[in-house]
Amino acid sequence: MTKSIENLLHLKRMLYRFQLKNGISIGERMNNYKKLLANLTNVDEVIKDEDKAFILLCFLPDEEYETSVLNLINGKSLLRYNDVLTALVNH
Repeated sequence: MTKSIENLLHLKRMLYRFQLKNGISIGERMNNYKKLLANLTNVDEVIKDEDKAFILLCFLPDEEYETSVLNLINGKSLLRYNDVLTALVNH
């Protein structure tokens, strides 16, 4: 992917509009999210680990959000992307 402002804007828009849609497997959902993050890295966009985790959690369907968040933050002072990813895949 070319490193241009147009591509960066397109990818950021996709990131902030990303949704964990029902009807596809959680594995496929996570693969789509990882591909999007990889594309952003390819245009030199750095997203902090904690931000990747928060963004991923924000796109959970409402009925899953509260339970997932409560389980993930229980006793923690830092939220890690890999922890969120693992929890969602094993959900």
